[in-house]
Amino acid sequence: GKVAIVSGASRGIGQSIACILGQMGATVIGTATSQAGADKISAYLEEKGLKGFGVELNVKDPDAVIEMVQKVSKDVGAPQILINNAGVTRDKLLLRMKEEEWAETLQTNLTGVYRLTKACLRGMMKAKWGRIISISSVVGVTGNPGQANYAATKAGVIAFSNSLAKEVGSRGI
Repeated sequence: GKVAIVSGASRGIGQSIACILGQMGATVIGTATSQAGADKISAYLEEKGLKGFGVELNVKDPDAVIEMVQKVSKDVGAPQILINNAGVTRDKLLLRMKEEEWAETLQTNLTGVYRLTKACLRGMMKAKWGRIISISSVVGVTGNPGQANYAATKAGVIAFSNSLAKEVGSRGI
């Protein structure tokens, strides 16, 4: 009976999580970076008889994140579950890494988590209940050659999640 947003839900881990949440009775809003991806999410949810739909969302666009969460809140209710799963890799040795490859990875994998979490948090605080799960990677702890940007984002997601839990854990989130 909860409303769940799953970023990066068009395939892989995000798709699996979206399906499981739907099977558990959540209304699932899955995000994808393209309309084709959003349509794919809507199709697989419908095919499995699950409530929800896909939406196109670029987590690098702060206005788009706020607008999407506001629209979801208006149309189906405030999100009570957030799965931060959207992510990219732009693997390259640091000496060869371009500024854009660094920035895109941080904007998507880390700043996107901040934006979606912040946009959903007020509704969760009001309800005194929420669940936020942010997908990280062992690479955020161990590092990996050619993945300085990715590893930095995943370590950031771990630290972000730990800090956020200390801020809002006592409020049922």
